[in-house]
Amino acid sequence: MKTRIFGRLGWPVSEVGYGLWGVGGWTGSDDDESTAALERSIALGCTFFDTALAYGNGKSEQLFGRVLARHRDRKLVVATKIPPKNLKWPARPEYSLAEVFPADHMRHSTETSLKNLGLDAIDLQQCHVWTDTWATDDRWQRTVDDLKREGLIRGFGISLNRWEPTNGLMALRTRLIDSVQVVYNIFDQNPEDELFPACRELNIAVIARVPFDEGSLTGTMTRDMTWPEGDWRNLYFSPDKLGDILDHVDRLRPDVPKGMSMSELAMRFILACPDVSTIIPGMRRVKHVEANLSASDGRPLSADVLGRLRQHRWQRTYNVP
Repeated sequence: MKTRIFGRLGWPVSEVGYGLWGVGGWTGSDDDESTAALERSIALGCTFFDTALAYGNGKSEQLFGRVLARHRDRKLVVATKIPPKNLKWPARPEYSLAEVFPADHMRHSTETSLKNLGLDAIDLQQCHVWTDTWATDDRWQRTVDDLKREGLIRGFGISLNRWEPTNGLMALRTRLIDSVQVVYNIFDQNPEDELFPACRELNIAVIARVPFDEGSLTGTMTRDMTWPEGDWRNLYFSPDKLGDILDHVDRLRPDVPKGMSMSELAMRFILACPDVSTIIPGMRRVKHVEANLSASDGRPLSADVLGRLRQHRWQRTYNVP
């Protein structure tokens, strides 16, 4: 497993991390299977884990907390997130800071996450949604400073709204932000334009999320797929979107190198970007852990392949959480 430095915090982290949204209660998830996958990832050298208080209403944190308790001798970097108090994803400019991230809510959420995880301090606390209309508001700034000063958190970051990579640039300039989490994959290359250069300048870590476009970039989805009622993927892959998404996938297929799966290609595309500190694919099964972590072998994609993948950049015109 290769490592990269996590921005100005200076932590060496595995360049392939672990996203724990799915283990919090996606349909088809199994706690024993998720635990085995987490244990396997640690054995293979994964050291960065991203969860959130909102994932299963604390379930993801609690499940991972039980795993963490067995690995106190390992330096594992734990990131979690404060949910918006109004429970609305994504953040909108018209939402006030007071209704989304008031100080008492940020503190209570952090204390709850510490209890769930069984930790004295969280390595990286993050706002789960963001809009730059809050960037200059000193109320969240004071809260972040207090949480750091009291030793409850070591670093602080923001998770940007899907497909809005510039809606955080003002916050980065406050110099209170240590990391930024953003959707970045073969289709969603827009963070390269303004966000990544800003992070490079300010030495802010980049966490790349949704590497497989919630599943389409695994190359295994079909046009007649459905999910159980209440599954979030029914929104992302609603009937009016699924066909369009899979049209883009079909256009990508000829550019997948022989002997390589589309999911491996998706991982290697992101790893080709030096601005990315770590990728957090969602994983619930051991076989997915082994496949995703195996991409961290130092073998780069050729310039020709990368050039062809650049042609699949897609500017989305609709939005989902």
